[in-house]
Amino acid sequence: MEELGVHNPTSGVARIGLGEAARVYYNLSPSALYEESIRRGEAVLTADGALCAYTGQHTGRSPKDKFIVRDANTDGEVWWDDNNRAMSSEHFRILHADMLAHAAGKDLFVQDLIGGADAENALPTRVIMELAWHGVFIRNLLIRPKRATLIDFEAKFTIIDMPSFRADPARHGCRTETVIACDFTNNIVLIGGSYYAGEIKKSVFSLLNYLLPPKGVMPMHCSANVGPTGDAAVFFGLSGTGKTTLSADPTRTLIGDDEHGWGERGIFNFEGGCYAKTVNLSAEAEPEIYAATRRFGTVLENVVLDEDGVPDFDDESLTENTRCAYPLDFIPNASETGLAGHPKNIIMLTADAFGVMPPIAKLTPEQAMYHFLSGYTAKVAGTERGVTEPEATFSTCFGGPFMPRHPAEYGNLLRDLIDRHDVDCWLVNTGWTGGAYGIGKRMPIKATRALLASALTGELKNAEFRIDPNFGVAVPVSVSGVDSGILDPRSTWEDPEKFDVQARKLVSMFIANFAQFEDHVDGTVRDAAPGASIAAE
Repeated sequence: MEELGVHNPTSGVARIGLGEAARVYYNLSPSALYEESIRRGEAVLTADGALCAYTGQHTGRSPKDKFIVRDANTDGEVWWDDNNRAMSSEHFRILHADMLAHAAGKDLFVQDLIGGADAENALPTRVIMELAWHGVFIRNLLIRPKRATLIDFEAKFTIIDMPSFRADPARHGCRTETVIACDFTNNIVLIGGSYYAGEIKKSVFSLLNYLLPPKGVMPMHCSANVGPTGDAAVFFGLSGTGKTTLSADPTRTLIGDDEHGWGERGIFNFEGGCYAKTVNLSAEAEPEIYAATRRFGTVLENVVLDEDGVPDFDDESLTENTRCAYPLDFIPNASETGLAGHPKNIIMLTADAFGVMPPIAKLTPEQAMYHFLSGYTAKVAGTERGVTEPEATFSTCFGGPFMPRHPAEYGNLLRDLIDRHDVDCWLVNTGWTGGAYGIGKRMPIKATRALLASALTGELKNAEFRIDPNFGVAVPVSVSGVDSGILDPRSTWEDPEKFDVQARKLVSMFIANFAQFEDHVDGTVRDAAPGASIAAE
């Protein structure tokens, strides 16, 4: 039986299916990966012992460069749209062969990890990388098996991550020199041309989003936590809407910050770590995340350091999408199991760039499905290449780029689970108030936290509500500890007539976007659309 650590080519490559690698480093510890990454000039140490790396051209995901192999198995299962572009089996075969040839003679780093804390739905994953710091990153983000079990590890999913590889669009059937190619039949993902480590993490999420729904398990782009009485809460939202920040609550146990499943026994984390945004991070506003950035084992991504190696989280000169990746147990009140019961509350977070949505609203199950399928938010600068300022967008299921199946499949599964377990659903705007982006200001985080606390404790259920005239949702008239003025978005604008114009514009966008789903949902969900009067005009 082979030992863990460094192997020569003849003993190592057979185990991972690569040929003629110079050396293969199996399941190195964080300290060993640190040493290799620094020695090779891949990353530097911060003053506090974190590892800081820079990703060059790609400081966010490249969703337009992601492809799924279209074959007999996936043809009728995948929703082929702009998020799920097709690649032929032959193009993938050539790409795979060329990437293996590119790996010849290189030192490679292998980490054997697990996606999914629920044993029945876990995905043993082998990640093969050319960068040691990527090994630290993905070791932080996925679930780390006990070391004694690694000898007999059997991977069901393989990711080959070669940032220095450059794809040929004509030869490989892709768009640019950057490629993320997913073969869901054989459970292989190839990543080339991007040093952004988030592509590795999201590849695991994408495969789980394909595999789990037929088993009756709902995959969710969400954070989750649980209160002292076992009252679990799920937070849906895209990057930049506050999933990580708002779920890191010192009064509740953190289950996870980004990806979960919901099945027969409750919810479970897909990951073993957190991938938090650090732009404008402060010890006062986000103490747990800030403390994690000052620890050995954490990876900082594209964070500017001063001459003493101290991170400057206010410096956005490289990208607004600065990040930190750390193990879940760096958060003091994190769950040791990644498991919880069925949620009592679901929160759908949106960063409304128009500044017209209420800061919190209670949703009916039909409205919850409508807003889940709509997935309205603002793309936050830096989250994707080419986005330099927030812009309104609809991302289906609050994670469209990672959802291979038709959105209605996820929406119907979620609605069934909400009905079955009598879950309260809330729509929370963490975006702008007092005006649209560029005029108004970002919703105060203290107000958002107070509103959420009221919802999670059950206090808000007994509040007096009004029906928002634009979106048809129930909005509390007053909430203890929150300025009542902020609860009425129109009253926060200097010019109410301009508010009305913006509100009508956004409602119209909702209606136009949802047209693609109308044939896949029943009448009660269609009737949950905002602005019925506007739709009738």
